[in-house]
Amino acid sequence: MNYKSAKKSRITAALSAALFAAAWSGAAPRGFAAAGASPCATDPASKALDFWLGSWTVAAPGGPANATSKVTHELGNCVIVERWGGGGGHLGENLFGYSADDGEWHGFFADNEGRVHVFVDGKVSPGAAEFTGPSRGEQGATILNRVTIRRISDNHVEQIWQKSSDNGKTWTTAFRGEYTRRQP
Repeated sequence: MNYKSAKKSRITAALSAALFAAAWSGAAPRGFAAAGASPCATDPASKALDFWLGSWTVAAPGGPANATSKVTHELGNCVIVERWGGGGGHLGENLFGYSADDGEWHGFFADNEGRVHVFVDGKVSPGAAEFTGPSRGEQGATILNRVTIRRISDNHVEQIWQKSSDNGKTWTTAFRGEYTRRQP
């Protein structure tokens, strides 16, 4: 047995022993606990973004729809995932989740052009959401991002992405999308 295989065997044995001991003592790790109803399915705080669920076409204000968005629940209704196509092959995913641990919403954005943004501060109420978080600009300067999602009606939602290079004193709009629910 080579060094890599021996190390892997020792790690597997130690992990198995720890899991067995935890299960034996009745203290099974959260991830291995018995499956049951997700706490997010009934927690009103984690359902505040549900107005956004569905399939959408997206347009710039007054323009034709040129993008698509599908917003779904994932992971036992604990995460809201938006999968979008912005036209011209530009694709991305946004994840938003309510943390029962700290009572806050958090978000994550990534696209196929190498952009990643983490939203560390989220405020969500039924019909409206605002997420903020820092990133780096082209010259390495800190940029503050703010995304707002607002329900206009059952079939219309607006999303605005703004950026600030002066820590939130002034904002410029980088994206404004009008979402229209796709009819089945």
